[in-house]
Amino acid sequence: MPELPEVETVKNTLKKQILNKKIILSNIYWDNIIASPEVDEFKKQIKNQKINNILRRGKWLMFELDDYFLLSHLRMEGKYFIRNKGDERNKHEHVIFLFDDNTELRYHDTRKFGKMYLIKKEEVYDVKPLKNLGKEPWDKTLTKEYLREKLNIKPIKTLLLDQSIIVGIGNIYVDEVLFQSKLHPETPGDTLKDEDLENIIKYTRLTLEKAIELGGTTVKSYTSSEGVHGRFQNELLVHTKEMCPNCNTKITKKTVGGRGTYFCKKCQKR
Repeated sequence: MPELPEVETVKNTLKKQILNKKIILSNIYWDNIIASPEVDEFKKQIKNQKINNILRRGKWLMFELDDYFLLSHLRMEGKYFIRNKGDERNKHEHVIFLFDDNTELRYHDTRKFGKMYLIKKEEVYDVKPLKNLGKEPWDKTLTKEYLREKLNIKPIKTLLLDQSIIVGIGNIYVDEVLFQSKLHPETPGDTLKDEDLENIIKYTRLTLEKAIELGGTTVKSYTSSEGVHGRFQNELLVHTKEMCPNCNTKITKKTVGGRGTYFCKKCQKR
């Protein structure tokens, strides 16, 4: 958490707030968030860069500047808040960008797991972290043939969490996709039929589209932005649920690939 719908919501929210603003300076209060370049060089390079657009690739926010892309991964609980210059700094606001209109974009992260990269625009897709990402869910080349080549003996739950195959699907949404596809999360990926692969693609797209429409999923301490609360948690069919909505069987929870997994033993047989 956050997953693709939450990152898309953050992107759309920020586009309404900070486009065409120029970064006058940046203050870094937790150096480890800056993955590349070194902090001093980061601050030097980003100075006087204007925010021209905000894109998304997988779970990465891409702030398109004049000469660079600022890549930001929110990890577990990263958020962006808009403040005015001089407003008291919260102890969890670790990166602050001051704009030319005396407003600030503040990166808030209670766990400090988030990462930022500043990469030249012409290189951004050729180097890590974007270089090895898989296909976007709506990529026309995401086909059953593509999945057949990528899947192996690992559980399908684990494979769908692999960002080098399909990007952006996290734990919550994988559970929902597999439930709708009637697939047990521990089913080996290389045993799936063509119909199963087509269902995975179909329900991945439908689930994520619905989640984006509803502003993502707000769970526990995560909201995508200040004052922005997702509503998709009200649409969840199996994740965190007690009973199956189809057959009224008690939902099973177990760990698959190190992740808490919810499924119906009756509807999702191995």
